[in-house]
Amino acid sequence: MGTIFDTAKYILQKKGRLSTMKLQKLCYYAQAWSLVWDDAPLFEEDFEAWANGPVCPELFQFSQGEFSVDAAQMGGDAENLSSGQKETVDKVIEYYGGRDAQWLSQLTHMESPWQEARQGIPVGARCDRIITKESISMYYGGL
Repeated sequence: MGTIFDTAKYILQKKGRLSTMKLQKLCYYAQAWSLVWDDAPLFEEDFEAWANGPVCPELFQFSQGEFSVDAAQMGGDAENLSSGQKETVDKVIEYYGGRDAQWLSQLTHMESPWQEARQGIPVGARCDRIITKESISMYYGGL
């Protein structure tokens, strides 16, 4: 299994420079649809239910202080993804890739995995609760 950095590198190679927020959301949706379509995670790292939507802390720490990143800056190796995994990520990029970061953030706020992980947390407050792969798989699998 690859890492979130492998997936992020692949997305950046396909899309070019992206805001760190948009990259986070595209990685989240890539993971979500991999869990549903491929019945397996793309990477082991988890997402937390931050105020602006799902965030992977490891990816955040890597790009902390940057507004945007490109493939040359990103660690990881896109070649660690199988052809099937790349196909899944390509479909995610095709559907979500044209949307802006704020739109993607708002979309995650309307979906139960993020909402359930933030239950009882005030709007805008810090939250490090994990959005479980199980909740992601169940929600998106039911769509």
